[in-house]
Amino acid sequence: MHIRGETAKIDSMSSIAYFATGCFWGAERRFWQMQGVIQTSVGYMGGTRINPTYEQVCTGASGHAEMVEITFDETKVSYQRLLEEFWTMHDPTSLNRQGGDIGTQYRSSIYTTTSEQYVTAVESRNIYQGALTSQGLGEISTEIISAGGVNYYLAEEYHQKYLAKNPNGYDCHSSTGVAYPFEKAKV
Repeated sequence: MHIRGETAKIDSMSSIAYFATGCFWGAERRFWQMQGVIQTSVGYMGGTRINPTYEQVCTGASGHAEMVEITFDETKVSYQRLLEEFWTMHDPTSLNRQGGDIGTQYRSSIYTTTSEQYVTAVESRNIYQGALTSQGLGEISTEIISAGGVNYYLAEEYHQKYLAKNPNGYDCHSSTGVAYPFEKAKV
């Protein structure tokens, strides 16, 4: 277990981001493949159970979401770019489900580590909602909250880089098919 909050800087150039997009295996792979991402891990966040196991999280009773923690180099990839990937890699309008994965552990969530991340996340949500609305899709159900004081529990080792260990494994992501409107995004 480790706790992150407003001081989520690793050094002067790197930061931490937390995203939940349903099953964490596919999301972790999408993020680890991005240039500027230094490290990823998968874990559980946002619930009430201390040191939850995968089995406990899967019941939904722990309240945790399957989460990806990303350490990224801000000089090589912006938080905005991570958000653009986040919005398009899953269906943020689907409440507590992604494809065939159903339950609160599969909810769409952003846990921000700084006030700047929070503002950027909300702005990016509003931009993407505009794109979804123009395509006749519903409202984004993603929760955006501060990671301050929220524990991140590292998932079991067999989940870490699962799709590197199992290249043909279950990716588990569905998408709206709507691209992020890059021309409206802040640089």
